[in-house]
Amino acid sequence: MAFMNTQTKKSEPLVDLPVQKKKTIVNTFKRDYQLWLLVLPAVICVIIFNYIPMYGIQLAFREYDFTAGLTGGEWVGFKYFEQFINSHMFSDLLRNTLTLSITTIVIGFPAPIILALLINQIRWKRGKKILQTTVYLPHFISIVVLVGLLNVLLSPSTGIIGLLAKNLGFDVNLLASTSTFVPVYVLSDIWQHVGWNSIIYLAALASVDPQLYDAAKIDGANRWQIIRNVEIPAIIPTIIILMILNMGSIISTGFEKIFLMQNSLNLPVSEVIETYVYKIGIISNQFSYAAAIGLFNTVINFALLLTMNYIAKRTSKISLW
Repeated sequence: MAFMNTQTKKSEPLVDLPVQKKKTIVNTFKRDYQLWLLVLPAVICVIIFNYIPMYGIQLAFREYDFTAGLTGGEWVGFKYFEQFINSHMFSDLLRNTLTLSITTIVIGFPAPIILALLINQIRWKRGKKILQTTVYLPHFISIVVLVGLLNVLLSPSTGIIGLLAKNLGFDVNLLASTSTFVPVYVLSDIWQHVGWNSIIYLAALASVDPQLYDAAKIDGANRWQIIRNVEIPAIIPTIIILMILNMGSIISTGFEKIFLMQNSLNLPVSEVIETYVYKIGIISNQFSYAAAIGLFNTVINFALLLTMNYIAKRTSKISLW
């Protein structure tokens, strides 16, 4: 009988489970069409201003001719890439660009992290808001206005900082010296953007479970131990993602600020790839050569982005994709 009952149970039909629809792009659009409609204007703007202009990349491989338009001109292949790499300016441009970019990352990248951790320790709400507003405001200053302030403050004859440096024995024009251009650029960039860049870290700190703080206090942890064992681990994913993005633009420095700070005295250290592209393409009308340099710059940045993303994925399991 037991054997018959077993056979009967085995022959009973199984309950039909609901069949899950295969995830496809069409099903995703149908399910989340409201969200896609919401981002549609942004997608259109990206396509118009970022992807359609990529058609002009072919200028880097052609001898551009005004009369033939964007599709005209003789095909010259990698002629302009070789010309740039073999030019006497290549090593200087690459060195200046990397110096500014790496110095900005090494000194400027930890600054908003430290500021966010310090602000998060403030318990006086009104004072915290005042401090946040104060450090956010410089971000909204125009680059032109910022460089104007630097010229006024660092002037060796009338500027407060320039006169102070002169009285301390540093008889040097801070904006016209090759030895001070990089520190002035990096420190002013940190001052302008450190508050704004700290917002994303403050948002990550706001998501920390309050029970972790309570548990740390019960265990007798002081503020430094709370920062080291609770807060820093909570923002490590954000730090890694932003580091990857920063590495993707290491060859691209801020054109406007560097161009405005340039003069004939600091040119040996202030001439970077982006300012050189402007001078070659717009001023000298060498459009194909400028397009080749710009494409070279973009390819190097993209390669560094892929490399950093791969390293982060292998070491920390955190990546952009």
